[in-house]
Amino acid sequence: MRGKVGLVIGLGIGYVLGTRAGRQRYEQIKEQAQKVWELDPVQKQVGRAKDFATSSAMALPGALWTGAVKVVKAASGEGSAGQKLDTAVKAGKDSSDDVKKAAKETLNDVVQAVDDKLD
Repeated sequence: MRGKVGLVIGLGIGYVLGTRAGRQRYEQIKEQAQKVWELDPVQKQVGRAKDFATSSAMALPGALWTGAVKVVKAASGEGSAGQKLDTAVKAGKDSSDDVKKAAKETLNDVVQAVDDKLD
């Protein structure tokens, strides 16, 4: 019984002292990380990464929008209901190929940019 009480007290004291020291060290690390983050070279690279992500990511929504417009136009075109459906399905398949191509190009651009940075 005495050993269990001693263990609990020891764990409590260790926890309190460790928490105080741990919090101080955490604050030191956090402060240093914030200083590094605010450096001009780091912020320059962050800006470049944001610009790249924005430009690369815009290709995909454009392809999606174009595909949706093609499907809607095909579905509202001339002909019987069956013909409209067939035309819309074909336009959807073509559009999905365009979206897939845009996604692959975006991925390739990202991989190339990362490879360039690593070299």
